[in-house]
Amino acid sequence: MLAIIGKKVNTITNGIIKNGVILVEDGKVKAIGPDVKIPDDIKPLKAKYVMPGLVEAHCHIGIWEEKIGWAGSDGNEMTEAATPHVRALDGIKANANESGLEAALHEGITTAQVLPGSANVIGGFGVVLKTTPKTTVDQMVIRNPSGMKIAFGENPMRAYGVQKKVMPSTRMGVAGVLRESLQKTKNYMEKMELYADDPEKKPEVDLRLEALIPVLKKEIPFREHAHRADDVATAIRICEEFDVEMSWEHATEGHRIAEYIAEKKVSAVWGPSLTSRPKWEMRELGYSTPKIMFDAGVKFAIQTDAVGSTIRFLPICAALSVRERLPYDYALKAITIIPAESIGGSDRVGSLEVGKDADLRLLSGDPLEFMTRCQKVIIDGEVVYSLK
Repeated sequence: MLAIIGKKVNTITNGIIKNGVILVEDGKVKAIGPDVKIPDDIKPLKAKYVMPGLVEAHCHIGIWEEKIGWAGSDGNEMTEAATPHVRALDGIKANANESGLEAALHEGITTAQVLPGSANVIGGFGVVLKTTPKTTVDQMVIRNPSGMKIAFGENPMRAYGVQKKVMPSTRMGVAGVLRESLQKTKNYMEKMELYADDPEKKPEVDLRLEALIPVLKKEIPFREHAHRADDVATAIRICEEFDVEMSWEHATEGHRIAEYIAEKKVSAVWGPSLTSRPKWEMRELGYSTPKIMFDAGVKFAIQTDAVGSTIRFLPICAALSVRERLPYDYALKAITIIPAESIGGSDRVGSLEVGKDADLRLLSGDPLEFMTRCQKVIIDGEVVYSLK
């Protein structure tokens, strides 16, 4: 058993408990409150501020390794524009030397969704992990698959139209590739059902089409990469045509289309923000966007889009959004319970509640204060990091 005492314990979903106590047993939160009795044989951990581990809704840690060039770049299978059958899980390095996992752990980011990159129109399956390094990545998984990555805008146009001189070279082409893949999958599903009892007519298994079936059955959503408002409008149009679900990843121009997104009930994952504007489609990047989306009623998480150690900036991105008038409490939810809901893990992570995974950050002060340090990190009831 483990006991934690915090001068402030922020549960995220049930308010702040002053001088709160948390009991952990078998990797889960057993009890939480101001009057919880600590067993006599347990020496509690103490901190000024305790909160759930952070949740990174969109990143590429482990799939792009820092500092080693092409040999560690496993995020984009850039041999064809539609590769729904590839899996981020198969490219992730699960060891303590991976800089992204190390940075996440040291900052108390305890859960992360790792997605393929955005060079392909259809990039493949994402996966949700705990960030404790293990012998194999399979030991870190809490949801697989967590979504199907798709991409609109400059990335697939450049990767194929500009560099390879093949389709897609335009936004029309990007939409065409996606529609074609979805229609082929619908036809394949119909034939598989129609000829289920006729081996001679039943189609051969097609891994590319099989991979899109969970999307058409609404078992997983599209994770749709787009910065511009017109690109997300196209994505919504296609998703409505085929009756599938999506989340808007990046939402750089969320301020331009916030009311429309709210009306369509599309959730967003905003970011990266602590970065340059390396592409034209990111020219309107700014920290005023979260407040505008909040005012319009858009439900959104905040992300870093991290490749490697930049994942540690997640709380800073939330803090800078607060500086531009995003409500403080919402900013904390945008890096805890909202991304947990987005990635399908809110039954386990994102808040401190009895029965949930015991993933905690023990801090020296306010979580959105730049000088605050993460002193200890607990994942599944085990202390996995202590500040030296």
